[in-house]
Amino acid sequence: MVLDASITVGLFFEEIQPDLVEHVASIMAGEAAAIVPGIWWFEIRNVLLTGIRRNRTSEDRARQFLAALANASIEIHDRSNDLDVFDLALKHRLSFYDACYLELAIREKSSLATLDNALAKAAVSEGVRLIAAP
Repeated sequence: MVLDASITVGLFFEEIQPDLVEHVASIMAGEAAAIVPGIWWFEIRNVLLTGIRRNRTSEDRARQFLAALANASIEIHDRSNDLDVFDLALKHRLSFYDACYLELAIREKSSLATLDNALAKAAVSEGVRLIAAP
């Protein structure tokens, strides 16, 4: 399964549905596996940093979550196919970042977990199975 940043930060900020919490918790516990594009690493940390600056969370809680992510069954794929990502972004009017998640799901023949409306719509259009959708 490709795990979108929206699901990951949704877990942290307790903004995802209970059925998704259980699914993501299994990844965090190492009972299930997920793959993510390299951009995910930066997105998660930027959202946590922004959350600290906006007083939505504490530095300690963010550090604990990062430590938990380091031990989760999440494999980071550092390299996307640039032209495929570019084509998907143009075709579906996605950001290049979001298109990285879609390209990875297509390339790995994997499902996609996202809360992003545009990304979910593009995934369905490309025949990618959704784990979570808005």
